[in-house]
Amino acid sequence: QRPDDQEGIELIRTAADRGAKLIAQLLAFSRQQRLEPREVDLNSKLVGMVNLLNVSLGGTVQLKTTFAPDLWPALVDPNQIEMIVLNLAINARDAMPGGGRLDMEIGVSVLGQPAVHRHGTVPPGRYVTLSVTDAGCGMSEETQSHLFEPFFTTKEQGKGTGLGLPTIYGIVTQSGGHISVYSEEGKGTCFRIYL
Repeated sequence: QRPDDQEGIELIRTAADRGAKLIAQLLAFSRQQRLEPREVDLNSKLVGMVNLLNVSLGGTVQLKTTFAPDLWPALVDPNQIEMIVLNLAINARDAMPGGGRLDMEIGVSVLGQPAVHRHGTVPPGRYVTLSVTDAGCGMSEETQSHLFEPFFTTKEQGKGTGLGLPTIYGIVTQSGGHISVYSEEGKGTCFRIYL
């Protein structure tokens, strides 16, 4: 093989991988992707992702992780929860182009009454929660109203497909979970997932 052949093969492989990921996102968004939920210790899952997250965030974003003692397992597809965490981390990084702090916290919530928020209601019950909070630019009310719509993006052309958050929403709801978003312009954003 000539060197330029190898480069062409790598470009084809990269394009095929991107296409496969896009199809997986579309299937997850349309809720037709087969999830394989299992009991997952989110503390352990996040610990196992710290190195990958630090590399993905680059040198300007400081990651702080907080774990819940005496955590019960969450019922979720372990591969999909990794995708959710990574996607939220990358979105947070992009919201802090000058750098900043990203907090990821595993916790528990016991709700005695429904928690109502913009994107739905979390019924009473016991939940394992994953909160991802950035100190970025935040979002307007208008932007927040479109967050989970497919192909909606605030990123410049070529920087995002607009499928990340709709995919996350699809996976979370298909897993029987809930997602809430709190954001203020200039003050950052918090995504909280209830499983």
